[in-house]
Order: sequence, then C-alpha cells, then structure tokens
Amino acid sequence: MRAEEQRGNGFWYRKGLRDGIPIAMGYFAVAFTLGITAKNIGMTPVQAAVSSMLLHASAGQYAAMTVIASGTGYLEMVMTTLIVNLRYLLMSCALSQKAGSEMRMGHRMAVSHYITDEIFGIASAVEGKLNPFYNYGAASVAGPGWTAGTFLGALLGTALPDRIGRAFGVALYGMFMAIIIPPAKKSRIICGIVAASMLVSYLFSVLPVAKEISEGFKIIILTVVIAGFAAWKFPVHEEAKTEAEGGEQ
Repeated sequence: MRAEEQRGNGFWYRKGLRDGIPIAMGYFAVAFTLGITAKNIGMTPVQAAVSSMLLHASAGQYAAMTVIASGTGYLEMVMTTLIVNLRYLLMSCALSQKAGSEMRMGHRMAVSHYITDEIFGIASAVEGKLNPFYNYGAASVAGPGWTAGTFLGALLGTALPDRIGRAFGVALYGMFMAIIIPPAKKSRIICGIVAASMLVSYLFSVLPVAKEISEGFKIIILTVVIAGFAAWKFPVHEEAKTEAEGGEQ
C-alpha cells in the first residue's frame, strides 16, 4: 500500500483511466437513452451534450428534463436538481476524508466537479490516500462516454423509427430499477420505502389538489418528506454500520 501511495501522478492517472473504461461503456449506453429523452422534449443534440458536460448526474439530468418538459421556471429546476443530487454532498465529504490534508484546495474542487456514483465507488476502493489524478483519469474517459452517448442519442433518435425510439427511452427507467432493486432485495426497510415512494408518487398524480402541483415540486416534496421520514424512523446505527464494514473486510 505504501509503495502505491508513493507512485507518481502519471501512474495514478493511467490507473484511473483504465478503471474508468468499463464505466464509460456503461455511461454511453445509458446516456444514449437520455439523449433520446432530450430530443423528445425539444433539445438539440448540442444542447443535450452540453447538459451532460455540465451536469454529471443521470437522475439529476432526467429530473431537470422533466421540469423543462413541464414548462416550469428556472428556480424550480435548480431546486429539483439540488434535492435530487444531495447525495453527492455526502460522497464529497467521504472522499475529502480519504484525500488527506495534503491535497490542495484546487485539486479538491476539481475532483468534486466530477463525483458520480460509479467514480465515487472506485475512488473509495483505492487503498490508502486518494491521489486526485486517479479521479482525473477516470473522469477523462467516463465523461466523454456520457457526453458522446447523450449527443448520439439526441442525434440518431430523430432517425430511428418512433417505436424503437420509445423503446430506447424505457431503458433509462431500467437503469433506475437496476439501482434500487439490489438494495431493496437485501433490506425489507428499503423495499418498503421504495414501494411507499411509488404509491405516494401515484397518489400525487391522481389526487385533486396534489395533481395540480408541478412536476419539479412533486419531486422536491416526495424526496424531502420520504427520505426525511426514513432517516428519522429507520436510522443506521453506528454499531450496525461497524459490523457491516467488518464483515466486508
């Protein structure tokens, strides 16, 4: 471990680049469906690609596109994206501890600009202190994969038959299902929260007063209320967390 920590920035960049290739391949496939969604709400391929360059979050982008499609204002879009992406604040705090006090502020800000679920996962798995060039390497291949997939999805989506285009659009929901199903299978609490979220979301779409709320604020209300209730009612105790970490080791 000590030997790896003493390696140069070039070593860590190449290592991040290599570890980021599988992420880039997955990003390209998912982003293609996101590009089709962007095309369906009236965005051009360039606009869709720029959104992927600036907002590195599939759920956040989809939420923003939902707000755009509903025709609501900028403030609602910003609030919706902020709420949906709050988990990245926790990821940034976790990586800041792994980075160590010797990492300069400029590197910290650059690393925080591209923290995704997948890059956070591989960065957390690195033994010892985190070298920022590892994240740079992973982001330099994963980022273009996400942007290129979005661009081509928005570009080629216009050339695809309508049925195929709608079928590709469903793949984005498949990605969301792939995120929630594994933890839901392991925990009855998470499974119950997911089921409750779906039920309440449906009720918000049919109840007389609730259905008049815009899509963006529905996302904000449901995220804050359900996540807050789950954190209050089913807290993760430190003892259980320690035992789980010990079992993984």
